Amino acid sequence: MQVTIHNAKTNLSKLIEAAKAGEEVVIAKGKTPVARIVAIPQNKFTIGLLKGKVTGGGPDFFEPMSEAELALWEGKA
Repeated sequence: MQVTIHNAKTNLSKLIEAAKAGEEVVIAKGKTPVARIVAIPQNKFTIGLLKGKVTGGGPDFFEPMSEAELALWEGKA
């Protein structure tokens, strides 16, 4: 789709929606293309994305370290 600058100013919201839908929107000065409206990909973050997919127990971070692990952590081993 190619529109004039005046038309783009008048219908910017509709042109943005068209770009989001994947349509190519070109803005022209007269008949010369000067700009393109493109959608920016949106990342969808979903809380709990892996819920029910991860199995097994993880480490218990509240359990005290063994003496050997503590020595490694402190650089004494």
